Amino acid sequence: MESRDLKEEFEDQFNDVVSRLQSKQLFQSDWDIASFAVFFIFIGMVLLLVLLVLIRCCCCCCCDGEKPRRQKVGIENMALEP
Repeated sequence: MESRDLKEEFEDQFNDVVSRLQSKQLFQSDWDIASFAVFFIFIGMVLLLVLLVLIRCCCCCCCDGEKPRRQKVGIENMALEP
């Protein structure tokens, strides 16, 4: 019985999407537009972060041999030496 209900619900949603596409009115309310915008902003930010990670990895791979050495800053505490 549940699979029949699930099938009918899926067909109803599919028919709703098809009718929206045919009428060229994808958004029925302001909430549809807002959720669409938030979704694409989220996807855009994820793609931007992936791009930044790839750029960072490429720069680190190319410049591996030229790492600057850190200089010691401050005074060495000789009392801590064994």
